Amino acid sequence: MQLPALFSAALLVAATGVKAHTTFQYINDASAPIRPPPNNNPIQNVASTDLACNVNGAVPVSSKLSVAAGSTVTLEWHHEGRTSEAIDSSHLGPVITYLAKVPDATTATSPSSLGWFKIFQDGLTVSGSTQTWGVTKLIANGGKYTSKIPASIASGDYLLRSEIIALHSAGSSGGAQFYVGCAQITVTGGGSASPATVKLPGAYSASDPGILISIYYPVLTSYTVPGPAVFTG
Repeated sequence: MQLPALFSAALLVAATGVKAHTTFQYINDASAPIRPPPNNNPIQNVASTDLACNVNGAVPVSSKLSVAAGSTVTLEWHHEGRTSEAIDSSHLGPVITYLAKVPDATTATSPSSLGWFKIFQDGLTVSGSTQTWGVTKLIANGGKYTSKIPASIASGDYLLRSEIIALHSAGSSGGAQFYVGCAQITVTGGGSASPATVKLPGAYSASDPGILISIYYPVLTSYTVPGPAVFTG
């Protein structure tokens, strides 16, 4: 991308309002297991307890989705309803999925106190002069991406946390936008693995190189997705 195009992109981002925002709305075509936030605004404070499951993310819903260990779930994001765009194309950044084990997903009320482990991430792929972000792939796929539930994790209830980090304004501290949402799932046919976990908030710092970053200039040749390594199981 040439410099004029970079600066044009930055100006376009500045003109983009809340129409660019998004929420996690479906898991395997089901909306009932998702804890809904009150709006589609992002979290911008990495120390906020809302970073775990968004505003109202500590309020359970009555539904759980049963998924087999080793299977793949489809996670879906939209600005408004299902026919709306996923997120504005200017909101480039990674797409990430975490899990946290709970006794009962329908009664777990403190997601910020849970131990989270990462099961998927899609950051930046660079091929020659072409950059492809996880968000770009999400948009191209109609707001959908997939994550594999590790085959070795224990059966039982989990909160599944889906996250988009929009980096269009991340050149200054506090500028990164965290779009997060949590679904309630029950894993069946699992094993005995106990992955290392992190806290959310806690795993991210405002100064992490994948959070405080200019994605326009200098041109990126690599990108470090925030948080722990992916547990593949």
